[in-house]
Parts: sequence; C-alpha cells; structure tokens
Amino acid sequence: MQADLPSPTREDEQLDEARLSAYLAEHVPHLGGDLEVEQFHGGHANLTYALTVGEREFVLRRPPLGPVAPRSHDMRREHKGLSALAPVYPYCPRPIHLCENESVIGSVFFLMERSRGFVIRTAWPDALGDDPALRRRISESLIDGLADLHRVDATAPALAELGKPEGFVERQVSGWLGRWEKAKTREIPAMEELGAWLQARIPESSQVAVLHNDFKLDNAMYDLDDPGRLVAVFDWDMVTVGDPLVDLGTLLGYWTDPADEIARGTGQAVSRLPGFLDRQGLAERYAQRTGFDLDNLGFYETFALFKTAVVIEQIYVRWVRGQTQDSRFEGMGAMVPLLAQAAQHVASRS
Repeated sequence: MQADLPSPTREDEQLDEARLSAYLAEHVPHLGGDLEVEQFHGGHANLTYALTVGEREFVLRRPPLGPVAPRSHDMRREHKGLSALAPVYPYCPRPIHLCENESVIGSVFFLMERSRGFVIRTAWPDALGDDPALRRRISESLIDGLADLHRVDATAPALAELGKPEGFVERQVSGWLGRWEKAKTREIPAMEELGAWLQARIPESSQVAVLHNDFKLDNAMYDLDDPGRLVAVFDWDMVTVGDPLVDLGTLLGYWTDPADEIARGTGQAVSRLPGFLDRQGLAERYAQRTGFDLDNLGFYETFALFKTAVVIEQIYVRWVRGQTQDSRFEGMGAMVPLLAQAAQHVASRS
C-alpha cells in the first residue's frame, strides 16, 4: 500500500528555506538540524509541506498564495482548534508551533506532527484490490469519526471559544452568499435561486457540537497496515462550534451515490464503488451513533452543495486572475453549474 508522500515543491509555491530555517532555529530550538522541504500536492486550497529537520519530520501549513476570502484559510484558527481538540479527539494531528510573523514565509503558518497513512482522493487505490467489505469499513469509520467529533463536549472552555452557536446557521448562509458574490466570475441563475431558497428556510438548531466544517473522504487518512481504520483528519482551518448537521450535510454533499447523474464534490466518484455506504446509509449510522434528529437534513445537504460550488468558484477565480499556475484549477469553473443543479434537485425534494 502506497503511503501519502510529498514530492518536490511547485516552483511558484516554494518557501524561503534559509529564512524559515533561521526562524525555526531561534523560535523552536528543539528542532535543531538541517532543513529539507517538500510539498504535499493532494489539496486544492491551503498549502501543506513536509519538513525534515535533522532526523525529525513535521508538517507546515499555510494559506494559498494571493488574496483569500475573509476568515477563510485561517491558520490561527486551525492551530487553536487542534490545540483544543487533540487531547479529546484522537484523529487530530498534534500542533507544535504557530508563527504569526508573516515576513518569514509570506503568511502566518503553523507546524504540526506528521501522520502516516494513505488518503483516498481521485480513485480507489489499486493496491487495495476490489474489496467491497473494506470499502464498507472505510465509510463506516469515516462516519463514525464524524459522529465521535460531534459527541465531544463542546462546552469545555477551550472548545467553546472556537465559535458562537447562537445564530450559527443563519450566519453561515449569509456568509457563503457573500463569498459567492465576491468570487463569481459569471452569472449563474441557479446559484441566486438557491441563495434565496436557503435564506427562506433556515432551521432552528437543536444540537451544538464542535464542527470540522469541511469533513470529507479526502481529508481523512487511513492506516497502512489496517486500511479500514481511520488514523487522522486534516484541514481544520474552519473548525468552529455550531449545528453539527452542517458537518453531516457537508459530507453528504461531497458523497456521490451510484444512481447520481451528477458526481458531487469536485467531480470524484470513488464512493460509487460497491461496498461504500450510500448517503442514506451514512445518515442512518450517524443518527444511531449520535441520537440526533435528522428531519431537516435536506436543507443541510442543499447548503453543502451550494457551499462547495462557492469553494470551487473561489479556487477557479484564482486561476482566472493569474494568482496560481496550478493547472488543476483551469477546468474547475465548469463544475459550479453542475453542483448548483445537484443542489436544486435536493432542494426540490426537501
């Protein structure tokens, strides 16, 4: 089984290694030794690097290049969230150091421990074989990991500081509508219609939990020796406290069922393979593990699809504006109308 490994850094995303090495030597002295830097290339937003300092390995996280949406790609929030969650949630990487001096590499960044395992992204790994039973275990451990996050005591002081649950869903809808207006590169009527639909149907939240806010299969890492076992969850820069069904809706919004005509998320359809739980199976297992009422789940799933469309537009607009040379972003604009169409389909059934 192939581990999730880094490779050489893209030319336009290289770090000032001399300045970074000097900073680490002064401010994190227990990391003494020569610095080597590589990059993990799987993500589409925040930049993630593998650092080897002497004989020790770490991960560096920083925001993407160019302007970013307000309150997104927040390394301070991610570091704070990991610091609060790591003692009580086993799938959090342990944070090590936060640097708020933007002159070091051009942005705020933080260091965390490096987890070992594999990540399922665009395709099912050949090394795992055609194994429906394993796919079921992977999807079960993923939804169990989400349910267990939502069962963490969100009133603990360090966790309660991460967000304000009162009015959370209303703020989320309003905020993502604003992000759409700032990021859109063309008019898409379906997105405007969805925005109005969401604003008119904001539900009363009945539960409060810690939220990851971007919980999905390719933000999860699995064990190399026991591939059905979840070992880590990444990308905590939007961690907060609020309505947990926003998180469940996000996962379902990324999850493509075999009967779907439109692939969800970023067009990946790994979850269509035999063995993976479908969206109904995920929701049922989540409800059994948490005891939460899922009557309004259609709203949250619609919102998730809308939000993903906005995220993809935010990524695509960076390509349009010349803020990145990553060729993966060039074709993303075509995904946004498709996601809006999928969201309208869910809304029509809700």
